[in-house]
Amino acid sequence: MAKKKKAAKKTAASKKTAKKKTSRKTTRKVASKAVKKKAAKKASTKKQTSKKAASKKKTARKKKTARPMPLGRPKVTLDSKLDELFLKDYEVRQVFEFLNVTTLRELEDHKPDEIVEKLTAPMVQAVGRIRKVLALQKRCLKGDEKFAREFTQLMQKQLKGKR
Repeated sequence: MAKKKKAAKKTAASKKTAKKKTSRKTTRKVASKAVKKKAAKKASTKKQTSKKAASKKKTARKKKTARPMPLGRPKVTLDSKLDELFLKDYEVRQVFEFLNVTTLRELEDHKPDEIVEKLTAPMVQAVGRIRKVLALQKRCLKGDEKFAREFTQLMQKQLKGKR
C-alpha cells in the first residue's frame, strides 16, 4: 500500500507541475501574441505613414512635370482668339483659316513642320498636275524636259497595254 500512496503522490505532484508548466506556456503565448500584435500595429502605421509620404512625393513630382514653363509666365491665355492676336497680319490669318484653327490652344497642337507640310502639300500637288498636263501636250517647264519625256513614255505604254 505504501507503494500505491507514493505513486499517487507522484502523479498528483506531476499533475501540479504540469498545470504550472501549461499555465506558464499559456501566459507566454498570450504575452508573445500581444507583442506580435503591437509590432504589427507599429509596422502598419509605419507603412501607412510611408505610403502617405510617398503619395505626397508623387503628387509633388506630378505637379512639376505637368506644366513646364520654360518661357516664363505667358502673357496671353490659351483661349484667346488668334484673329485678335494677329490683327494686322492678313497672311498669317489666312494660314489659321486654312488650318481651321481659331484659338491659341488649337494652334499649339501643331508642330511647325506639320504646318509647313499642310500648307505646301496642295501647291506641290498642283505643280505636279501642271507638269503632267504640259507633258501630255508635249510641253514642259524650264529644266523639266526629263520628267516630260518619262511621263509621255509611261502614258504611251499604258495606252498600248489597254489596246
